[in-house]
Amino acid sequence: MKKELVVTRTFNAPVALVWKTWTEPELVMRWWGPDHFTCPSAIIDFREGATSIVCMRAPKSFGGQDTFSLWTYKKIIQHQSIEFVQNLADKDGNKVNPTDIGMPPDFPLDILTVVEFKDLGNNKTEMTVTEHADFGQMSEFAKLGLEQSLGKMVAIFE
Repeated sequence: MKKELVVTRTFNAPVALVWKTWTEPELVMRWWGPDHFTCPSAIIDFREGATSIVCMRAPKSFGGQDTFSLWTYKKIIQHQSIEFVQNLADKDGNKVNPTDIGMPPDFPLDILTVVEFKDLGNNKTEMTVTEHADFGQMSEFAKLGLEQSLGKMVAIFE
């Protein structure tokens, strides 16, 4: 079982624009969730100590349910890095136990997430997302979901 997931993507955009994909609700809604999932709402309060609530909606073929994530920001260094803890939550931002919403018993309660931005010059940015958690039996699905989400983010700038 993996203790961390790491995915790196290169964007055809300067760091300041890639940064906004984490800070502006309308941009978060364009990429949050794997392929065929949507993000119907993103309430973003992008400050250290604050929280954001992001909704991921499954396609009808997967049940069509909404799953909410709570992002609690620990450290923000503008245009360099974002550190936050992800938790599953209800629509009001109250943490929920993953098993209460159908996740396996080994799904992590807290997922420390670090997003790092690197200016490659020529209006290109490299971004690395590292999720520090043992995803248990969901490890491969978690990695695929992160890869697909970031693929949707790349498409914003194409």
